Amino acid sequence: MTGFGDIIGHEQIIEHFKSALKNHQVSHAYILNGENGSGKSMLAKAFAKALVCEAGYGDSCNMCRACHQFDSGNHPDVKWVTHEKANSIGVDDVREQINNDIVIKPYSSKYKVYIIDEAEKMTVQAQNALLKTIEEPPEYAVILFLTNTLDVLLQTVRSRCIIMNLRSVDTKMIQQYLMQKYQLPDYQARVCAAYAQGNVGKAIMMATSEHFREMQDFLLRLLKRVDDMEVYEIVAAIHDMTAYKMDIRDLIDLMMVWYRDVLILKATEDINQLVYQDEHKYLQKKAITSSYEGLNNIMEALEKAKIRLNANVNFDITMEMLLLTIKEN
Repeated sequence: MTGFGDIIGHEQIIEHFKSALKNHQVSHAYILNGENGSGKSMLAKAFAKALVCEAGYGDSCNMCRACHQFDSGNHPDVKWVTHEKANSIGVDDVREQINNDIVIKPYSSKYKVYIIDEAEKMTVQAQNALLKTIEEPPEYAVILFLTNTLDVLLQTVRSRCIIMNLRSVDTKMIQQYLMQKYQLPDYQARVCAAYAQGNVGKAIMMATSEHFREMQDFLLRLLKRVDDMEVYEIVAAIHDMTAYKMDIRDLIDLMMVWYRDVLILKATEDINQLVYQDEHKYLQKKAITSSYEGLNNIMEALEKAKIRLNANVNFDITMEMLLLTIKEN
């Protein structure tokens, strides 16, 4: 089942949708803008389901025929725009699935909903083909654009839509959700929530991924030892790190969480503010042996490593420079 009550955070957007439904002031087009995993799809599903729900009280009832049809993916008045080309939504996709279909009245509901996921993949021609439809839509039509790159959409498209920017969700809220929904222990939920930086989808991915847990265990073993490792041991560690090469940016982000904890402990000595609370003995050791300047050098080195990897600098060289900087500071 999908409903507004299943969504973590995004209270303002949910309230806007509920108010629009209750007051019969639903717009013909919305843009949901947010990074991948931020909740765009869940919001779109919850809104679409509420639009076609037979109860019509501002949320889905989960009991009527329309709600059951929606949950099974078979509601005739809710359509997800598909595209054969992986990186492009073309003009033919828009014309066939929206423009030519929108003139047909809803089969069983008050509204007919079109959801365009990854709307940033629409070509300029596809976006232009939608302009007239967005400008003069049938009163029953609602189009939802889901995108992680708002600026890619033409200004002429944006100006005809209500734009909703998804904000980060409170870390504590995500942590509680992971503990309740996935029965994660407090420690693991705290790490996943902190790393996700307000992105619920990313937190769920980490909470349910065995690969992520293995990567985190590897990293913790490395960070606890790196200050005392010889150069040949660092080279060996980099070799082992290639197993996580596809996730190296996630690995670096986790390292940043670790060294932020070190900085917090050095500045406040407050264990309760730490993400890795169970590792405070190792964090304390680093906080004592490193200066503020040294920790700042490490944080800068982590950022530089990201930049180098994005510029396709050799992986082994980049990680060797990073680990040697950490060891020296």
